[in-house]
Parts: sequence; structure tokens; C-alpha cells
Amino acid sequence: MIFRQLFDATSSTYSYLLGDSGEALLIDPVYEQAPRDMALLKELGLWLVATLDTHVHADHVTGAWRLRQRCGSRIALSAATEAVGVDQPLRHGDPIKFGQRSLNVRATPGHTSGCLTYVLDDESMAFTGDSLLIRGCGRTDFQGGSPEQLFTSVREQILTLPTHCLLYPAHDYRGITVSTVAEEKRFNPRLGGDADIGDFVGHMNNLNLPHPKLMAVAVPANLRCGQPEGDTPLPETPDWAPLTLRFSGVWEIEPIALFEHAADVQIVDVREAPEFIDKLGHLPDARLIPLSQLMARQTELDPARPVVAVCRSGIRSAQACVLLSKAGFEKVANLAGGMLRWKIEALPVAPGSV
Repeated sequence: MIFRQLFDATSSTYSYLLGDSGEALLIDPVYEQAPRDMALLKELGLWLVATLDTHVHADHVTGAWRLRQRCGSRIALSAATEAVGVDQPLRHGDPIKFGQRSLNVRATPGHTSGCLTYVLDDESMAFTGDSLLIRGCGRTDFQGGSPEQLFTSVREQILTLPTHCLLYPAHDYRGITVSTVAEEKRFNPRLGGDADIGDFVGHMNNLNLPHPKLMAVAVPANLRCGQPEGDTPLPETPDWAPLTLRFSGVWEIEPIALFEHAADVQIVDVREAPEFIDKLGHLPDARLIPLSQLMARQTELDPARPVVAVCRSGIRSAQACVLLSKAGFEKVANLAGGMLRWKIEALPVAPGSV
């Protein structure tokens, strides 16, 4: 069997590729990582049978719809979510086959009402989503969550697996990649050891966490299995630079990729004039056109050449990309993370910048 653990740094999400006899499953795919996942499938000679989400995520948009558009894969998700566009509604006890192997579905609600854990047929590994994280668990204060339900789910459906079973979560924020049933039974401070339901409920009901930043976008999108609103088809991937398509529809370029392709593009800095020479500086050869002036000065740009928009963090420049695209510019991308990312990666700024 082929197994790969993949990571999305933006949301700290783990995706998992399992393959056997030429067929594959992909667990918890991320919308922006679909090109990476398709490239890996091609390299490994695998046909994607289905994508499986462990739950309706609140911190990123699933890649399920995007991969179905490109690969023809089925979308599998808990029937309890009542999401639109699901090809295979899943219930407790369902098998999901790939090649000569299969995953078995275990309902583990509590983080959300539609959480599932996927267990490999020989019980050597399980994919727990946010129901059980490494030395932790998902929150229980939205999307039908329940600390009482989560305690029961983990104790009865996950920690009853063989002690050597490897546990793979949907997220980790410290870089830890895997745990085991034995470890979590012994060391998980919320659900292991001598913790009882009273301890757990009291702890979870007093976390007082802010809602995830992308929740207002991610949850509605994931209830459509990651399909953008409207009937707009996926655009073809541009070939003038390595770009990533964000769920918003804006193409992004990573700082190192822009550094390598800078001579071939027009770089437009859409900050205000004082920011152009502040401590972050500006990119070599960047042209300052503040966002408020962009439409009035668009004739200063060559629509036949690619344009990369830049700002402090990538927010204003994303809007600039939308405006330029609507104005007829076909080759437009946003600098991911803006000047903040550029500075963090220690890439050069123009001489004379502060």
C-alpha cells in the first residue's frame, strides 16, 4: 500500500493519500493544494477514486469539488452534514474501497455533528480528523458540537482500537505528525489517563476560543463540498509562472517564484506612497500605483504582459487583482503574503529603501 502524509502550511492541515493497485483515496484535501495532489497522483501512477473529508472544516476550504472536476473522483462525506454535492453520503460502518484495501467509517461526532474517523481495514492506522488531535482534540462550541458526545466518541470509537494503531489527525500546530492509541490513552491531557467526562466537559466549556478566521467563508463553501458560488468553471492553470489558485478566485505567486520570474512580469505596488519607502521597502523594479488610483492609471500597464500586484500583507493587492481582471488583464497574480512574506524570506528590496 502507498501512503503519503501531506501538509498545508497556511491552515496547518494534514491531507492523506492512500493507494493500492492503482486506486487512491485522499483524506481532507485542501482547495489550494489540488495541483500538488494531482501531480503526486500522476507521479505515483494512481487514479483518485474518492476524496473523503473527516468533517465540515471551519479553517480551510476542501479540495473535494476541485479534484472531482479534474479527476472525476467521488466526494464522500458524512450524511449527517447534509452537504450539497456529495456523491457518497457516509454512515457509521460503511466501507470505502480502494484497490484491494478499504477504510471503515466510524462516526465520531462531538467536534461537529458530522465528524467521522476512517480506520484502515487491518486497524493499523486511523485518520481522526479533529475528533482526536495529538495530545488534544477539536473544540466543541459550534457546528453542533458537544463535549459529552466527543468524550464518548473518542473513548468508544478511537481509543478502543489496538494500542499500536497509528493515529493521524487533520491538524497539528507544532509539527508533530503521528501518535498511537497507546500514547493518547496515556498522555492526552483531555481524554487520556484518569480524565472522566466531568473533567472533560468542564475543560471544554471554558476554552473561550475565538472563532476561526475563515469560518464565515469555509463553512458555507464546505457545505457545497468546496464548489465556488455560481456556475463559473475552473480556470485553466496559467503557464507564465507557478501559481496557486485561492478559493476567492485570485491567483497567487510565492515570493521565491516572483524573485525568479521578476524580469518577465510587471510588478505593481498598490500601497500608498509613504509605505513604498517605509521599513518594509519595496521590490526592485516595482511601480507604485496606489489602489485608489489603479483603475484611472491602468493604461500605464501593458495588458499583454503578466502583472503581479503587491501590498503589505496581500489583502489590498488581492483586490487589485480582481479589479485588473475585470478590466481585461488576463495574466494577473497576487504576491502571497505581500511585503511581510518577502521580508521574512530575506529576499532583496530596492536600494534606498528604509
